[in-house]
Amino acid sequence: MIFNSLEFFIFLFIVYFLYWFVFKRNLKAQNILILVASYVFYGWWDWRFLSLILLSTIVDYLVAIQIDNNTQQSTRKRWLWVSVVFNIGLLGFFKYYNFFVDSWIDMFSMFGYNIQSTWTLKVILPVGISFYTFQTMSYSFDVYYKKLKPTTDFLSFATFVSFFPQLVAGPIERASNLLSQILNKRTFSYEQSVGGIKLILWGLFKKIVIADALAPMVDDIFANYANYPASTLVLGVTMFSFQVYGDFSGYSDIAIGTAKLFGVELMSNFKFPNFSRNVAEYWQRWHVSLSTWFRHYVYIPLGGSKVSKWIAIRNICIVFLVSGFWHGANWTFIFWGGFHALAFIPVFLMGRNAIYKNSVVGENTILPSLTEVGQMVLTFSIVTFSRIFFRSNSITDAFGYINRIFTDLSYGTYNNPMGYRMIDYYILIILFIVYEYMIRKDERSPFKFKHKVVRFVIYTIIILSMLLFYDSSVDRSFIYFQF
Repeated sequence: MIFNSLEFFIFLFIVYFLYWFVFKRNLKAQNILILVASYVFYGWWDWRFLSLILLSTIVDYLVAIQIDNNTQQSTRKRWLWVSVVFNIGLLGFFKYYNFFVDSWIDMFSMFGYNIQSTWTLKVILPVGISFYTFQTMSYSFDVYYKKLKPTTDFLSFATFVSFFPQLVAGPIERASNLLSQILNKRTFSYEQSVGGIKLILWGLFKKIVIADALAPMVDDIFANYANYPASTLVLGVTMFSFQVYGDFSGYSDIAIGTAKLFGVELMSNFKFPNFSRNVAEYWQRWHVSLSTWFRHYVYIPLGGSKVSKWIAIRNICIVFLVSGFWHGANWTFIFWGGFHALAFIPVFLMGRNAIYKNSVVGENTILPSLTEVGQMVLTFSIVTFSRIFFRSNSITDAFGYINRIFTDLSYGTYNNPMGYRMIDYYILIILFIVYEYMIRKDERSPFKFKHKVVRFVIYTIIILSMLLFYDSSVDRSFIYFQF
């Protein structure tokens, strides 16, 4: 079941009705409903993988209690390792087993040893496993570091782990935010529900009108890069930047909006990263829940920046390489992570990695300064170039794509495989950038305009554009489902 499907909205209406109009006076009944709904939502793909969620839930629920019950540090640490080994083991088997086997075989083949790939398995990657394993681990970490007390309410904890709005692709929530809300009574708020519907609408717009509309062009260019000139290849990766942003931030908006319908506030996952002025600010605005997860549970425990420059650089490289590997079992993602580490290190060495942490571009002016425009263009160009690795099927394809950009400098007019005029897409992207710039100060209020007429016009344009761009022949699944 995916967010941009009819069955999801039927499902959402039924759960919403029962939640507020049948079980609204009983917190336990509400949590049971959400838990059952979450398992139905996830089991829609493949019910067999529900056992993995349940097992991960049980392990971290018991581990956290054991950590809290023991005062001896060595015992507490052993229980923490139970959580880490179990969750990483689960993730490693389903997501990385074949990658390691194939890499091992390739390494031996370099030395002239031909090994048959009899060890590889036909393993199906469970949807969302990278997200819920990290979420349950964060709970065990927080209990270990004494940032929160473990709950003895297994029902609420299971609801926290499987909460369907953010189960499949985040945001990766910490228990201090999400579990605390599940444990306490929620009250209906008209404003909160309306705000949720607006976010869902905005997320659907980004998914259908931006991401899905660009997908056929991106797929065509990356699949046939050897046949296109540099101008088309630059167009392809630029369009992919907008596609992956519209796809993933659109999912996050729908997730946050859906949670609001049930009186729950999730953390913001995207804060207009395309307006970042350096790579450090970009990672403060892109996939925020993952960035903060790695910061709190990998970077800081390694020493963070409160160590020598060389150790800090080592820590930065570890975080970005692990982050890249988290995205997928392919060397392309490791190269992508390494590229971002190399782009981040100069910003860190110049002491500019936190200067834009609490500000937005053009904060006190209508338009950005020329300096800010230059910074945004440079940052967007760096990030977009890195996505050649992110999108390519192999390292060979990635370097082939890059090589053709720099060696075939001819210009060619690209013919859209869908038959639409390219000028329409350029206008669409420009209008999208302008609109996002107008709302850049509040990522949770995409339609915060005072005049009703203005809001009505915007709603009308968005709904009509979704109807116009919707194409049933396009794969409507979300890109981050594969992670």
